[in-house]
Amino acid sequence: MKQLGLLIRLIIGIIAGTIIGLSGGWLGIADSTGFIAVIRAFATFTSLFSTFLSFMIPLIIVAFVTVGMAELGKKANRLFLLTLGLAYGTTVLSGFITFFIGRVTLPSLIQPITGDVLESNAFDPFFTIEVEPIFGVMTALVLSFVLGIGMANLRGRAMLDVFRDLQTIVSGVLARIIIPLIPVHIAGLFSGIAAEGRLFATIKMFASLFAIILILQVLYIFSQFALASIVCRKNHIKSMKNVIPAYFTALGTQSSASTIPIALNCAYNNNVNRDVADFVIPLCATINLNGDTICLTLGSMGIMLASGIEPTFALFAPFIMMLGITMVAAPGVPGGGVMSALGLITSMLGFTEPMQQLIIALHFSQDSFGTATNVTGDQALALIVDKFDHSTSDKDR
Repeated sequence: MKQLGLLIRLIIGIIAGTIIGLSGGWLGIADSTGFIAVIRAFATFTSLFSTFLSFMIPLIIVAFVTVGMAELGKKANRLFLLTLGLAYGTTVLSGFITFFIGRVTLPSLIQPITGDVLESNAFDPFFTIEVEPIFGVMTALVLSFVLGIGMANLRGRAMLDVFRDLQTIVSGVLARIIIPLIPVHIAGLFSGIAAEGRLFATIKMFASLFAIILILQVLYIFSQFALASIVCRKNHIKSMKNVIPAYFTALGTQSSASTIPIALNCAYNNNVNRDVADFVIPLCATINLNGDTICLTLGSMGIMLASGIEPTFALFAPFIMMLGITMVAAPGVPGGGVMSALGLITSMLGFTEPMQQLIIALHFSQDSFGTATNVTGDQALALIVDKFDHSTSDKDR
């Protein structure tokens, strides 16, 4: 199973959970003790997994954001500041554009979802375990910023090394426990959704969100290269053919970091100065997560509408601004975007546990395309930074 790609495992989980959930109606055993026990067993696993995930979220934020802020702060030069500004600016802009497009398109596509088959407590977990997080999400974010900025101004590296070790531990938990169990978690989620009679409305919501997100990500790629063409005063739309290998590599790996070697070659083929490419491409693999921002913004809006909650601008404006900062510090690994942003989604948008499960499922199912969007956008930013570097170098002569 581990040899299969994450996307394939997620699809298998969705199909398996759906079949299990629908089998009660197909076989006429929906009211039987055995069928209810199976769905409740899945609900128990989902509850325990969600509890563990809630415990880990503040640790994920502290481990990644603290180290990210500390390391970014130590690279304060003009190219770094330009790249950072471009990454944050385009991330926030993509979030706001996504929000306004979502406001126009989503209300006609997504209606509130309710279950109407069995009583609401039929599929409660057999038991639950209360594990309180060490501290709250916003506390974790503020602590991360304070510690990260503070360590960036320290001469010694002892404290930074401690947090790097913490990051290694948390990365191991993500890679060995959380991500491998996500397909089982999704199977449990969909078994409950199917058994409660909410399957087709949920699938319609997922399909609508997936299609719009994919369209927006493609449009974003074109807009990034259009921006590069304007800034560089050269038609870089033609340069897009040289980044195709990076796009498809990212589709397969679901990791911006793993795509760096291919992405560097693509930048070289677009005549980006090697020194600039060697700096910008690895940096953007960590800080430029526009594809994730599009997915998380639109996905959150869709899930809120499906839950009967109005996604207002007053609610999403501060969320998008903070999401831009979180994406800059998020790890370029599979699921890194949603895991880093889950705390914001919970604290700022008020997501309940079932809503969190849905945004995780949506993000992981769409992560390949989001990563490919991130990696392709990195190439456009590299062209812009390269143009700036040439212009500055000419002035210095």
